[in-house]
Amino acid sequence: MDKELTVRKNIRLQGYDYSQAGYYFITICVKDRQEILGTIDVGQGLCSCRLSDAGDVAYKELYNLETRYKNMSVDKYVIMPNHIHTIIKIERREQSPRPTTVIDMICAYKSITTKCYNKILGISGKTLWQERFHDHIIRDKEDYQRIYRYIEENPAKWAEDLYYIK
Repeated sequence: MDKELTVRKNIRLQGYDYSQAGYYFITICVKDRQEILGTIDVGQGLCSCRLSDAGDVAYKELYNLETRYKNMSVDKYVIMPNHIHTIIKIERREQSPRPTTVIDMICAYKSITTKCYNKILGISGKTLWQERFHDHIIRDKEDYQRIYRYIEENPAKWAEDLYYIK
């Protein structure tokens, strides 16, 4: 019996140049939504994620993206127990035959963090992230402010979060 390959829906905006300057909201989830990046601490009105070893790798490599890609910066982020939200800013489009896209950057990030995480565990081949990630092109100031606030408030709303596993 022949196995049919499932056709995945393209989740990217058709015809959009993901290498152009702008702000991009990215969400990356841990495989099977395992809560391995850290734990949420609640105290004195503040909430934050206390990072695990995997979370430390995720944090470090997020900022290493800025070294790897000179035309981008991490504008805002939050690392949650089983996912990451970030706003990435591309300053200018690279002048090359095939400029680096947001998709290239996130794929590189996922690959590097997975290798680092596997090294910590002393294993190889364990997948850290879900295969895909969510992106949203930030179109205006109001959209940016709404997303920025969402990222900032995410730890305080952990129990209500879409990715929270009860």
